[in-house]
Amino acid sequence: MITAIVLIKTSVDRIPEIAEAIAAIEQVSEVYSVTGGYDLVAMVRVRRHEDLADVIPGRLNKVPGVAHTETQIAFRTYSQHDLETAFAIGLEG
Repeated sequence: MITAIVLIKTSVDRIPEIAEAIAAIEQVSEVYSVTGGYDLVAMVRVRRHEDLADVIPGRLNKVPGVAHTETQIAFRTYSQHDLETAFAIGLEG
């Protein structure tokens, strides 16, 4: 599974509607409203790199109100569960 983190600038007066439209895209697992230089962050999960083209420029960028995106591709996932397991190794008596 390939995970892309998409940073999104939008029309500020329509953030909730834009976020809902992006969240409705099948390959988008979460959408967060955030502070800073971007308005939304979307987590996109696909099986193949080629699928990113269908989702990000093909659908997400075409949502009315999306002004700009920047995409980051995740190399590795570290979940809270993974971190707790890693720190617990060798600690049991």
